[in-house]
This record gives sequence, C-alpha cells and structure tokens, in this order.
Amino acid sequence: MTTTITAEEMKARIGTETVSDWVEVTQAMIDTFADATGDHQFIHVDPVAAAATPFGGTIAHGFLTLSLMPLLSSKVPDMPRLAGAKMGVNYGGNSVRFLTPVPSGSRVRGRFTLIAFDEKRPGQFQQTNAFTVEIEGVEKPAMVAEWISQIFV
Repeated sequence: MTTTITAEEMKARIGTETVSDWVEVTQAMIDTFADATGDHQFIHVDPVAAAATPFGGTIAHGFLTLSLMPLLSSKVPDMPRLAGAKMGVNYGGNSVRFLTPVPSGSRVRGRFTLIAFDEKRPGQFQQTNAFTVEIEGVEKPAMVAEWISQIFV
C-alpha cells in the first residue's frame, strides 16, 4: 500500500530507509532484457557457456539490475509518495556501481534511503535516493547507486 505525504513530510524523511520485498530475477527476465537492449552476451543468455565461467551460470545484466528500481520500489510496503504527484521522471545518477553479479534464479531486494528532497520550481521537486540492490544470502550488494528523480505535481 502506498502512503501519500506532503512535500514537508517528505523532506522530514531525509535519512529514512525503506526496504522492498524480495523479487526473483528469472532467466526469462534476463532474456527479455537482452532482446530489448540487443545485449546477448553469452554470460546472460547461454546457460551452457556461462556455466564454464567463474559465474557458474547466467547472470543478469548490470543495467537490468539498475532497471529493477521501479519494480523494487513498488514492492516496498507503505512506500511514501508525494501527494498530488502527476508524474515522475528519471533525471540521472550521481553514481552507479555494480559490485556483485546477480545469478539467474536469485532473489533481490531494494533498499532506498532518501538523501535529498528539494523544490526546484513551483510544482517540481527533485528527489535523490541512495539505492542498494541486495542478493538474498550474499553479504556484498549487487549494486549501489545514487539516483535522482524529478516529481511533478
């Protein structure tokens, strides 16, 4: 369920972390992403060839891991959303690092920490989140990013 809050309440949440439910990264997801991006490198789409690598099997694309942000965000119980928001758009990233490969069939979850929230002009807000993707049972995260979104009310 989504919690709707005011801009003032959102700003007061700076430093607050929310955590998503677990989501399985399937081979079908990886294959669909490969088709969408044209990145059919064998480590993503050929289980036999990928089994012979240090990964031991196919792995998700790094950009697939990054692109899970909206899905994982939707899996946060009571994720706060700005009241009156008509749309949100990606503005960019200050940093993105892919630290650990995500094996096909593994489960991941997202950690989101609001680190900045500012009104850029009337009806337009900029939100920056620290975003971490964790792999179930693995200590080192799959990915860490600092991501900026624009929200329009």
